[in-house]
Amino acid sequence: MGLIESAKTEGRAPAAARIASVLLPLPLPEAFDYAEPAGMGLAEGDLVAAPLGPRLVCGVVAALRDGTGGNRPLRPIAARLDAPALPPSTLAFVTWAARYSADSAGQPLAIALRGLRGPAPRPQRLLRLTGKAPRKPTAARARVMAAAEGGPLTSAELARAAEVSSGVVGALLAEGVLEEELRTPTKTFAPPDLEQASPKLNPSQAAALAGLEDMIGAGGFAVALLDGVTGSGKTEVYLEALAHALRRDPEAQALVLLPEIALTQAVIARIAQRFGASPAEWHSGVAPAARRRVWEAAALGACRIVVGARSALFLPFKRLRLIVVDEEHDGSYKQEEGFIYQARDLAVARGRIEAAPVILASATPSLETLWNAGQGRYRWLRLARRHGGATMPKIELVDLRLTPPESGRWLAPPLVKSLRDTLAAGEQGLLFLNRRGYAPLVLCRACGERLRAPDSDSWLVEHRYAGRLVCHLTGFSMPRPERCPYCQAKDSLVAVGPGVERVEEEARQLFPAARICVFSSDTATSPEAARAIIEAMSAGEIDVLVATQAAAKGHDFPNLTLVGVVDADLGLRGGDLRAAERTFQLLAQVAGRAGRRAKPGRALLQTWIPDHPVMQALAAQDRDAFVAVELAERRAAGLPPFGRLAALIVSGPDQTALEAFVKRLAAAAPNAEGIDVFGPADAPFALVRGRRRKRFLVRADRGVDLQGFLAAWRARVRAPASIRLTIDVDPYSFL
Repeated sequence: MGLIESAKTEGRAPAAARIASVLLPLPLPEAFDYAEPAGMGLAEGDLVAAPLGPRLVCGVVAALRDGTGGNRPLRPIAARLDAPALPPSTLAFVTWAARYSADSAGQPLAIALRGLRGPAPRPQRLLRLTGKAPRKPTAARARVMAAAEGGPLTSAELARAAEVSSGVVGALLAEGVLEEELRTPTKTFAPPDLEQASPKLNPSQAAALAGLEDMIGAGGFAVALLDGVTGSGKTEVYLEALAHALRRDPEAQALVLLPEIALTQAVIARIAQRFGASPAEWHSGVAPAARRRVWEAAALGACRIVVGARSALFLPFKRLRLIVVDEEHDGSYKQEEGFIYQARDLAVARGRIEAAPVILASATPSLETLWNAGQGRYRWLRLARRHGGATMPKIELVDLRLTPPESGRWLAPPLVKSLRDTLAAGEQGLLFLNRRGYAPLVLCRACGERLRAPDSDSWLVEHRYAGRLVCHLTGFSMPRPERCPYCQAKDSLVAVGPGVERVEEEARQLFPAARICVFSSDTATSPEAARAIIEAMSAGEIDVLVATQAAAKGHDFPNLTLVGVVDADLGLRGGDLRAAERTFQLLAQVAGRAGRRAKPGRALLQTWIPDHPVMQALAAQDRDAFVAVELAERRAAGLPPFGRLAALIVSGPDQTALEAFVKRLAAAAPNAEGIDVFGPADAPFALVRGRRRKRFLVRADRGVDLQGFLAAWRARVRAPASIRLTIDVDPYSFL
């Protein structure tokens, strides 16, 4: 990790005055005991270099105890590392998160220490005055000495400030008039200006803010749902609540979690405008060295506002006093690989541990959050109208059974006409399809083979811009071949179905004069690229934006008045228990991009099943009716929020060995009241990267210790080295 390169370790210590239990950022079942060397003076939370086999590993002191009388020879800790200690609340959160996710504590600890992977700032050689007078005073030397009175500077900085050559500075250094000092540069974050004028809020916003300020003023842990329709000004409200929290405590820190990097840039700009200073930024697009500076600043209390993605929840805040989870319903808060967790739920847990209030904000809250608010567990603050004079867009269903697209096209006549009228009026349109690439399937007309990724069940997606076939599950990529890899027929491969690139192609054919752009993770590959597209759309430099869910939430395009959803039924396919909820949320969010200013907006949803309850609820804009029906169905089945779920995913390279293990695992399931175990069954993607996959689904009543059940079950069966067992508590993906 860069911190332990110079640390040296001794052999084994025969006895220790104190024993340190060190938690290592590895998938290990427990903390390891080490001897504390004499005079080291460790405390809980200290970062140390601990020997593990032949190497040194960065770890955290989780506990200390008296080692007098111990008869076990322990290896000593090699060194205490030069980094801020992990606060007790952060260590408690890491331990809690591990138990909640039925995983080892080393897994979330690895996330908590991720910021230390970046290189430490290199010490700078600064020059300062010694008090000695120069032997030959000159005007140039006098200017150097005057510039140095302002504080230590580098040689180059001093030469520029005095407007002299580097030789003049070097001569003063040689004479002893100047001397060198080594200083490690530190990243400073400008404090927010809490007295800066706040925006004028409408009565609904002011009432919601009063509720949040009351919650913050009460002190301690509490949760509020800020439930506002799209365009109602939720961001302004929670930023004013953030300002209130920081005013109450001069050392308080606040965390704003966001699901998308593209949203991060917009919110950072809003915070900079509101407080006159940019917040600290934490997400995958931040360089390692910058992430290290943010990590250390959070631990030292040197940054008061952090905006980041889900992993920012594991930063070692010195005094965290407010957590905001914006777009709390978003599926991106679910981490699906490595340490599996739902950041929204863990944010509530961290708020409880820190005794800090939590704000969950959304126009389409998750059913779990709505149920908690309805039960009185969360404060429920509503913003029912759009800010200013804007009104909610009219949502219309385009029945594809009655008005299908022309052969070979994907946009139905009503949508084409509406888009033509929109462009003629000088307004903007958005065509939404939550599918990347040109086509989701490539098959051979000669042999009928569907092209798949090697050693996987997933189809290859054609990306015509790049001229490649890509597996979005495994990351495999290959050039589009001229011949079928199976039958060798030439020019026989055909793209089936639309992706955003294909929709853009059709839009260009229909509207050749229009300025059209695709907004997806393939075109916005960095925060800067995403920001450029958003700014171009906001400035009216794009007429039609063809987008995936990257543009579905949080963005405010003043001249966008028409949203067309190409395939509204896409999310309803498959056996996902949250399919209806997710589809309603996504389509309501993307429809909400239209008409956010003075001009009214429309959203046209192309669907083959207009009678589906989701489509009817969207057209009627009756969220409450949809939620009531969905909750009733969940209650009848004992599904979240009325019950709990966990998935066990078992994979291995050998089908026979995998079958044998899952049979043993199924037979070892403990008997427990209030718990049902389903499976094993083949996963929908039964083969990924050469590994066969099986799934169990566990349903538990509320109040049952699901994590205890999972831990007991896993302990009963030892998996062979080739078998991988993953537990997913509260699964969001069923693939």
